[in-house]
Amino acid sequence: MPGSLCDVLPAAGALLGAPGAVDKLGLTDWLGADQVDRVAVVLVDGLGWHLLGELAGSAPLLAAVAAGQVGRLTELTCTFPSTTPTSLVSMGTGAQPGEHGILGFTLNVPGSDRVINHILWRDDPPHTEWQPLPTWFGRLNQAGVSARAVLPAAFMGSGLTDAAYRGAEFRPIQPTDDNAQRVADELRTGPGLVYGYTAALDTAAHAFGVGSPQWHDAAAQVDTLLTRLVEALPPTAALLVTADHGGFNVPPGARVDLDTDPRLGAGVRVVAGEPRVRYLHTERGAAADVQAAWSEVLDGRAHIYSRDQAVATGMFGRVSPAHLPRIGDVVAVCTGDAAVLATGHEPPESARLIGFHGAATPAEMAIPLIAVKSPATDR
Repeated sequence: MPGSLCDVLPAAGALLGAPGAVDKLGLTDWLGADQVDRVAVVLVDGLGWHLLGELAGSAPLLAAVAAGQVGRLTELTCTFPSTTPTSLVSMGTGAQPGEHGILGFTLNVPGSDRVINHILWRDDPPHTEWQPLPTWFGRLNQAGVSARAVLPAAFMGSGLTDAAYRGAEFRPIQPTDDNAQRVADELRTGPGLVYGYTAALDTAAHAFGVGSPQWHDAAAQVDTLLTRLVEALPPTAALLVTADHGGFNVPPGARVDLDTDPRLGAGVRVVAGEPRVRYLHTERGAAADVQAAWSEVLDGRAHIYSRDQAVATGMFGRVSPAHLPRIGDVVAVCTGDAAVLATGHEPPESARLIGFHGAATPAEMAIPLIAVKSPATDR
């Protein structure tokens, strides 16, 4: 079984000697804990394991990694749903979604018809009520191991930033700042963990599609950022590169719109989730009928579960009772290349996306972990 995205920060913490941090990924043996006092962890949004081969022509460093010429490459899996808010909080807390509660891109706020978009979430619901767990950033800082997060200034103060990075020492950057330089500068400042993030690859995949010229341009930008970080690593530093999910292109013929098919809309009160994983909160007494209708319409294109059935699969990990109502009465998990749009419930740009992720296929769930020692270590 591959390791998990949840294991990355505990492994980094173990490298840095943090109490209670366990390295399940074998990084301590490979990197040598006695040679490392600072670790950069960079999350490349959308860098799926299955995309490494396709982007190799635009990304020389990543191609060398995939060929076994640079660093150590390991396959991990993200958590389910394979979506950015869920994965960022899973990485930050080291916990499964059922425990931390960020169970999708959008979720229904129990007891209301409101749907919270985690990318836009500010302070309602309150951060520590909606996501109650501590993060590894906070745990490291409390243990005396500096944990810094180099993030866009626009992320500061958001609910998702607090949920995923709570307790970090934040280093805000502006769009015009040099991301690679800022991360490298933090590494040189002193020992500890330095976290960085880039969304360029995922943004291009959504808007233009995996394999598009724009996507390859973004891959080249990411590769340049990582190359500069490798070259700038201090002698006692290591670089860990991972991702939050993979993805693929969904063709027009594989898309279904629940808001234009009355069979799919009947009995549904609130729609949440995203096109690859839909949470359907139903009218009173309608759950069984909704599950039956969706099973018939999407036969062969999605698995349709009741809430209890979805939880019993274990795909969310253990689900805290407090978080159960956030999961739909009916859960639709797309298979193959299908997607369920909701044009009457979501912004129109959602239906214009080309690249998608969120479900449980290997193309969406498998992610890389790249470990690179400082070039100075081997001199």
